[in-house]
Amino acid sequence: MKIKENKIAPNFKLPSTNGKIFELKKIKNKNIILYFYPKDDTPGCTLESRDFSKLNNLISKNNTIVFGISGDSIESHLKFKKKYKLKFELLSDEKKVVLKKYGVWGRKAFMGKKYMGIIRTTILINAKGKVHKIWNNVRVKDHAKEVLNTIKNI
Repeated sequence: MKIKENKIAPNFKLPSTNGKIFELKKIKNKNIILYFYPKDDTPGCTLESRDFSKLNNLISKNNTIVFGISGDSIESHLKFKKKYKLKFELLSDEKKVVLKKYGVWGRKAFMGKKYMGIIRTTILINAKGKVHKIWNNVRVKDHAKEVLNTIKNI
């Protein structure tokens, strides 16, 4: 399934680093950034996560919450979050249910090898629960700033 802009974001439940089960539809009247990233504590993912963390106060002031999602375990997420003092929760999708539902699990190529993995994607959901914008195949540098600028214009 591929999600589309201006459509209601599909609901899901995933374990969160706050020890609870996160459910998308329970967040009301806030914009939500879901950034899907391949792996905890790898160079690109660390840079992207730290950039979102640095901008988290400004993002919050714009009525928005950030969540990072990958296929890593909660244990891995907790270590990653603590190591870089990330200011938002990470969600674990070890069974890849949400990754597939949101169309971010797919064929990748790296150094001539083809394999299945997470395609770095960010989805901005507006306060009414609709997908406002989708960034596919994200380039990490300055991406968090670009997302923040988009939020300011919602």
